[in-house]
Amino acid sequence: MNLVYLHNVAHWLYRKKIPIIPKIIYYIQFLLFNSSVPFQVKIGKNTKFGYGCIGVVIHANTEIGQDCIIGQGVTIGGRSKICEVPKIGNRVYIGPGARVLGNVVIGDDVVIGANAVVIKDVPSGCIVVGIPAKIIKEGIRMKDYV
Repeated sequence: MNLVYLHNVAHWLYRKKIPIIPKIIYYIQFLLFNSSVPFQVKIGKNTKFGYGCIGVVIHANTEIGQDCIIGQGVTIGGRSKICEVPKIGNRVYIGPGARVLGNVVIGDDVVIGANAVVIKDVPSGCIVVGIPAKIIKEGIRMKDYV
């Protein structure tokens, strides 16, 4: 069983306004994968979670693009009591333990290094690492790195 499959079923039921079942599926995935990926999250096609999605926490209002890879222990969410959350582009690799926090936009073809803390927008085609995350390379294409 796959977390993305469970999430897609729950998200489809949520969009069709079918109550209770999406919440039950959320709790099942929480028990199976020790992850909090609410059924409201929009996840694009072919997005995958590394290592069975262990320890991933995603805010319910987050949007994640297509063909992304999200490592274990990643947090994607708001900062403090601000409800503004990240928007992740297409073909983004988020390394294990990374944090993407606040009202930030991550462009397409971005690599976020392990344990990086992203609190500012990241333009397309960049590699970012560190705390806080800084751009170390620009002009990349994801097919060269994944």
